[in-house]
Amino acid sequence: MTKPIYAIGDIHGQTEQLERALELIERDGGAEAEIVFVGDYVDRGPDSRGVIDRLMQGQADGRNWTCLKGNHDRMFSWFLEEFPREDPHLPVALYYLQERIGGAETLASYGISCAPEDRTSVVHEAARAAVPQQHLSWVDSLPLFHQTGAQFFVHAGIRPGVPLMDQAEQDMLWIRQGFLEHTEAHPHLIVHGHTAEKHPVHYGNRVDIDCGAGYGRTLVPVVFEGDRAWCLTSGGRQHLAPGS
Repeated sequence: MTKPIYAIGDIHGQTEQLERALELIERDGGAEAEIVFVGDYVDRGPDSRGVIDRLMQGQADGRNWTCLKGNHDRMFSWFLEEFPREDPHLPVALYYLQERIGGAETLASYGISCAPEDRTSVVHEAARAAVPQQHLSWVDSLPLFHQTGAQFFVHAGIRPGVPLMDQAEQDMLWIRQGFLEHTEAHPHLIVHGHTAEKHPVHYGNRVDIDCGAGYGRTLVPVVFEGDRAWCLTSGGRQHLAPGS
């Protein structure tokens, strides 16, 4: 029998949603269940600090949890470097503290209030004093992917035609164009987030598990056993088939 592996999509500061998803997984697979989180723990939601604390504590307690890096996690870390960096992949006029990105909500969870008109230099200095170095070191150390026998877990996706071990970091964190519309089989089933859906969707060659928690929607964990997948709900497993 294939050992189940569970996956949780983009959390975006939603600790209550995270706890609910963890409860569903423990109910289905027990406290020792293997879980892969596909990144984007911060921004938009109200408690990014709490999400990071929860994931770090789970790993410290010996839980079998793999936490991947998302593009928002990297933006958070880059903003808090000695000289703040904005991600060059962001469209023109977007920046970390801009409302659409949600960095201000992340800093608020660390006790830093800021408005769009605030000078970055002032916010940056206060944020560096407030955010624990352990949190930044944890974010910086996060892997970009996790590979199993049947699945390849990654935040955004992969560049089709490029060997999995040769994928570029920028693609694994940001890709949409060239990946989402690709319908041919990949070397593994790609399990990813980054592109928000209303619920997990199985496209045959990939499964998108970003349920839009950053926009207030429900975080739905997914369990994989070999080439089969199910969504976890309060009523139990619901089969997640290609095309569903």
